[in-house]
Amino acid sequence: MKLWQTALCVSFFTLIGISANVQASDAKHSSHWTYTGPEGPAHWGDLSKDYHTCKAGKSQSPINITSDKAGGSQPVSINYNSKATSILNNGHTIQINIADGSTITVGGKSYKLLQFHFHTPSEHMIDNKPADMVAHLVHKAADGQLGVIGILMKKGKENAALAQFWAHIPEHAGTKTDLNVNANARNLLPSDLSYYNYSGSLTTPPCSEGVNWMVLKNPVEVSARQIAAFKSVIHTNVRPVQPLNGRKVISY
Repeated sequence: MKLWQTALCVSFFTLIGISANVQASDAKHSSHWTYTGPEGPAHWGDLSKDYHTCKAGKSQSPINITSDKAGGSQPVSINYNSKATSILNNGHTIQINIADGSTITVGGKSYKLLQFHFHTPSEHMIDNKPADMVAHLVHKAADGQLGVIGILMKKGKENAALAQFWAHIPEHAGTKTDLNVNANARNLLPSDLSYYNYSGSLTTPPCSEGVNWMVLKNPVEVSARQIAAFKSVIHTNVRPVQPLNGRKVISY
């Protein structure tokens, strides 16, 4: 190959490489999302094709729940035995990761606890009112379905179970702290596990649907200081309530 042909090939493939890098950068940028502004909830569905369900889905979460729902009997069996392994500030929430070994069983189906994280105020509303904060306990069944327990939290006395985690909150987004505390997610739950149940979605992109939501009726207390500690590193992280679109919410 002549020298000028070699140079031309190098230039050609260099341009291809530059173009690919620009496209990769744009793709990465397009998938970035926030809770405010041009990348906020109203625009999630337009930020990436992977987020299309955020605007096109008909079973989205969170929702407003009216408390006068027909009742039923389908208790949640809690089997939380494993410890928390780490606490993560991912820029959108504070997330506590859990070792294998903790499960729930509901409706004859078992789900493994993966992690739990927080929002303030709560994303779900009860009779058009949010709680001061909420914990979302994320579980996954063997068939891939997600089951999320929402623990509503109201301002009151300090929550001792939460304090074990809050002592290790990473201040900066993208940082994680390993945990070596004997903290069990069971201690966050109220004694009465009555709940509202419906089929919804993730409340963050990609807003995947088919999530089995269990929003507990009975809130637990957290202190104003604990809420403020969360807000100081995460601020408000709430998706607005979504249309019910004919879905049924059952009270258990």
